[in-house]
Amino acid sequence: MNAPYDGDRGQGAGGAGSSSSPPVPPGTGQDGEVPDPYLQHAYDHDPYRAQDLAAQDPVAEALYDRASHPPPPPGTYQEPQALYQQPPAAQHAPDPRIWAQTPPPEPAGPSRHLPYGDHAATTQYVGVDDLVTQASGDREEQDAFAHLFRDQEGSGRPPGPPAEPEAAPAPVPPKSGGRAAGILKSSALMAAGTLVSRLTGFVRSLVITAALGAALLGDSFTIAYTLPTMIYILTVGGGLNSVFVPQLVRSMKDDEDGGEAYANRLLTLVMVALGVIVVIAVFAAPQLVHLMSSTIANEPAADTVAVTFARYCLPTIFFMGVHVVMGQILNARGKFGAMMWTPVLNNVVMIFTFGLFIWVYGTSAESRMGVETIPPEGVRLLGIGTLLGLVVQALAMIPYLREAGFRFRPRFDWKGHGLGKTVKLAKWTVLFVLANQAGVLVVTQLATSAGKLAGRDGSGFLAYSNAQLIWGMPQAIITVSVMAALLPRISRAAHDNDPGAVRDDISQGLRNSAVAIVPVAFTFLALGLPMCTLLYASSGTEAARSMGFILMAFGLGLIPYSVQYVVLRGFYAYEDTRTPFYNTVIVAAVNAAASALCYVILPAQWAVVGMAASYGLAYAVGVGIAWRRLSNRLGGDLDGARVVRTYARLCLAAIPAAVVGGGVGFALLKALGEGAGGSVVALVCGSVVLLGIFFVAAKKMRIEELNGMVGMVRGRLGR
Repeated sequence: MNAPYDGDRGQGAGGAGSSSSPPVPPGTGQDGEVPDPYLQHAYDHDPYRAQDLAAQDPVAEALYDRASHPPPPPGTYQEPQALYQQPPAAQHAPDPRIWAQTPPPEPAGPSRHLPYGDHAATTQYVGVDDLVTQASGDREEQDAFAHLFRDQEGSGRPPGPPAEPEAAPAPVPPKSGGRAAGILKSSALMAAGTLVSRLTGFVRSLVITAALGAALLGDSFTIAYTLPTMIYILTVGGGLNSVFVPQLVRSMKDDEDGGEAYANRLLTLVMVALGVIVVIAVFAAPQLVHLMSSTIANEPAADTVAVTFARYCLPTIFFMGVHVVMGQILNARGKFGAMMWTPVLNNVVMIFTFGLFIWVYGTSAESRMGVETIPPEGVRLLGIGTLLGLVVQALAMIPYLREAGFRFRPRFDWKGHGLGKTVKLAKWTVLFVLANQAGVLVVTQLATSAGKLAGRDGSGFLAYSNAQLIWGMPQAIITVSVMAALLPRISRAAHDNDPGAVRDDISQGLRNSAVAIVPVAFTFLALGLPMCTLLYASSGTEAARSMGFILMAFGLGLIPYSVQYVVLRGFYAYEDTRTPFYNTVIVAAVNAAASALCYVILPAQWAVVGMAASYGLAYAVGVGIAWRRLSNRLGGDLDGARVVRTYARLCLAAIPAAVVGGGVGFALLKALGEGAGGSVVALVCGSVVLLGIFFVAAKKMRIEELNGMVGMVRGRLGR
């Protein structure tokens, strides 16, 4: 029999062991042998002896003083005890109503220090279910010897010299403005470049008008100069400007090389396509001139001059496209300034070329040069200078690309790399541009015909183009700059399927651009006459006055034109090019129909003025349709109430300003004459009055977008 068991049994029978037996020393058995150390005191602890039997009594349970001896709350987590020690006995008897307490949740952080150098924060407990579930998954192998390094660092290695404290990082200056300020900063950079480009473009337009006049010779050059732009937009320009930016952004985000291979393939494809287009267009120049204006094509001298100019200008299609692709690559990488600043070089070259022409042959008013009298050397000089300007503009983009880390390498592996999808998307954009240019063709034909029928300078297509150039300047400086900064972000939000972010960005683009677009539109309406008599005084008072009336007719159409541009960017972000196509078909149809109606009803000298007003009317119709479709695309909410409220307040502030400022300008123009001096005084005084009244009225209405722009300007000036 087991000695410890017999001894325990003998003592347990009432304690009457054999009296003759000698006393057993502690720690020894009955036969004098040492007991098993693993069994000693195995039965000393009686769990029933320590049980509070009174707690089982229902009466005593009712009298139990819980205030003095509260039971432990359920889920109480006990701090872990030291290893190899018995836990202390409970201070109070357990609550009889709680037989099995819910185990406490594990804490979020490391709960204990583990032996053998293991770190609690990096130790992962894996159950059988996890092992079965993750058995087929490919898991990254961990470093099998990392724990040895930790052990050596923890205890095995002698302590090294204390590490030098790291220098505290320089405090980051607080950002002012956040998201909106970043957009305004990028927009301001592009607006500055576009402003300089447009100003030099104005000078270019002034020099062209002074050199060739506003009659048939000027119209012939304008047709030839416009033809490459129209062909470029009809072929690849529309897709490049609207479709390829979202695709470049996606390739930068998804491709391993940051989209560089995609950009190289795109640039190579565009260069090959544009080279083929240039060759075809140069041979088809007579037919293209006839398509643009049958009035000029039916005049032999004018047709010869126009075709010669066209063959010099048509190769600019290639350099125009290369410049746009390079600019879009930079835009996708967050570099927005180069595309806005490099056109200045083109304008400078053309200004120098036409200035040289004036220095040799004199102005149009002095030489009275026409399509019959212009020398071939003069045509050659103007043609080469026009082509050279676009070449310099395209080549100037190369240093910016190198600075952005892009190196062009021709790649002809076009198949299977996403370009097919891009071309498919661009199909509707090409149709979009085709519909738009169809309306332009109708206006070009009607304007040249009306100019010939009127028999007055400033009543034809050159006058229409010059007025439209002035009218489009705010659109290019403000709206295009704002949306060029927003379009990559809108594309990312659309790619992430976040319609709320798309809506907010479009709303912000509309409201930020409206602060300047609305007062400028009313300024054109009120002060278009002194503006054109000042800018185009060299072409004669009659021609400048006619251009002024055309600019006034264009005026208010700038508002729907700007809104349409912003809204269509939302469709392009979702890679929806079909909806803008249908919308542009409606705009082009309304523009062509209204222009034809003006040509038939109005006198010849006022027909082009009516066509300018029809342009804004067509875009007002298009805005209503595009707005409703984009709102449905974004779940029925385009922040319309806020946008309409902003535009309504700006218009309410601009109407009295335009009435008073226009009245002041018209009175001064009548009093001082329509020469350059009177036009300057009328324009400056009328503009100061108009903008002053508008600013005061807008501040009274508390238009937040205006306050934000004023704050940004003050921050730039350091005030």
